[in-house]
Amino acid sequence: MDGGKMTVQNKRGRLETIDYVRSMLKELHDISRAEKCDMLAYLIEMAHIEASDLVRDARPSAIGAGKGHRAA
Repeated sequence: MDGGKMTVQNKRGRLETIDYVRSMLKELHDISRAEKCDMLAYLIEMAHIEASDLVRDARPSAIGAGKGHRAA
């Protein structure tokens, strides 16, 4: 292994995997809602939100250079 350091390729692979899981969770949520499995739909939705947050946080910001700077 690389001593715990993630390479750009490893990070990209992880992001793609999480994004795939996020996509599958959305489909499972829709199926659960259609079948009126409310608690299951809710739990899957929470997992979908978590996966979405992970994807969002892993992607570089479009405003990366201005991060931390706010207009007065």
